[in-house]
Amino acid sequence: MKYLRKITIILLISGIVSHVFVACQQKTASRQQVVRFWAMGAEGEAVQKLKPIFERQHPSIKLDIQTIPWTAAQEKLISAYASRNLPDVFQLGNTWIPQFAALNTLEALNTRIDTSRSISSAAYFRGIWQTNIIDSLVYGIPWYIDTRVLFYRTDLLKQAGFTRPPRTWQALYTMAKAIKKQSRSGQYALYLPTNEWAPFVIFGLQNGASLLKENSTRGNFESPAFLRAFEFLIRFYHEDLAPLGFTQITNVYQAFARGTFVFYISGPWNLPQFKRWMSDSLRDRWMTAPLPAPHADTIGCSLAGGSSLVLNRHSPRKQAAWTFIEFLSLAQTQVKFYELMNDLPARKAAWKDPHLKEDPYLRAFYQQLHHVKPLPKIPEWEHIAFAKIRQYVEYAARNKMSSRQALRALDRDTDKILEKRRWLLKRQHANSGEKP
Repeated sequence: MKYLRKITIILLISGIVSHVFVACQQKTASRQQVVRFWAMGAEGEAVQKLKPIFERQHPSIKLDIQTIPWTAAQEKLISAYASRNLPDVFQLGNTWIPQFAALNTLEALNTRIDTSRSISSAAYFRGIWQTNIIDSLVYGIPWYIDTRVLFYRTDLLKQAGFTRPPRTWQALYTMAKAIKKQSRSGQYALYLPTNEWAPFVIFGLQNGASLLKENSTRGNFESPAFLRAFEFLIRFYHEDLAPLGFTQITNVYQAFARGTFVFYISGPWNLPQFKRWMSDSLRDRWMTAPLPAPHADTIGCSLAGGSSLVLNRHSPRKQAAWTFIEFLSLAQTQVKFYELMNDLPARKAAWKDPHLKEDPYLRAFYQQLHHVKPLPKIPEWEHIAFAKIRQYVEYAARNKMSSRQALRALDRDTDKILEKRRWLLKRQHANSGEKP
């Protein structure tokens, strides 16, 4: 009887404990906030692997992560905005920030940053941080970043008589001429695809050009500063130092390995492929360097690219969503994310990790990230860059227009694209009683 009584008591206690445990679990689950997060492409899949870490650290928050293909991302976000179904927090490419800020759907983060223990502007590369600021308001936190540097073949440069990469425009041109002089047929100094607008914008910014004028309502590509940079690069096509048109080179990695060109301006997304193609005997025959500048004793600037994390201003779970943004912004989280994705960390402290610090190809990126500039912060910029700048680069490269004619036409088209912006600003000033 005593034995049976003990068994009964044990079972009773076990039942009570089990009931209490289940009740606690149910109570915890009922108090959990579900934060919806949308990320693009492979980045969304990588965040899924970080999800358990975050939820262990923050048991009151559960993540609902959705991955969106990059090709459909903008349309999906706009549709979600129109139907008032945007997630609590989402990823935006830096050039998309102005568009969604104009829709008044992003939370300004200044107050949250001021009280945050983990996020401050000083922790980030200055030019990258600037991409998220519009009219003194911070609308996003840099998540991962990229910029463009100079990829080059060390062995072919040495054959032309040079032991280090160019630091100035003049040095780049001089080296290109020397490379072409001793090269075989079909070999070039610089790969400069006419369908890539970025190098022309970068060199314009390096030369002090303002791409737009009159409060970003008109093009300013005809300015002497941009014209000089544009003519400098177009010269490479006209003197057969760069292949004319991107179709002449169908596989950039194979062409680089074959020595079809020596220099190429590109970003970190190409590093894994170059490392794969430039292996074995080619392993030590290439390197990266910061971009050359118009003048000596400086590093030429490049573009501040990448993606940011933004907060839906209509979210009912802003604090929980901000907690998730802070988690993704921690240096140790960004290192884990780099290991998963090879996306460069936005936090400067993350670059102290051996995986980044000891990679010789990343040193140029770290240097370059201290010298980057944001693109114009207007929703129309991508249309101007992808449709119009590329169009007139092609015309000038093929001698269908002179550089001056091409930039005049580019300004004319840009002014048409920005016509609505001028009208809206004029109306805004009229309503406020201010002078435009």
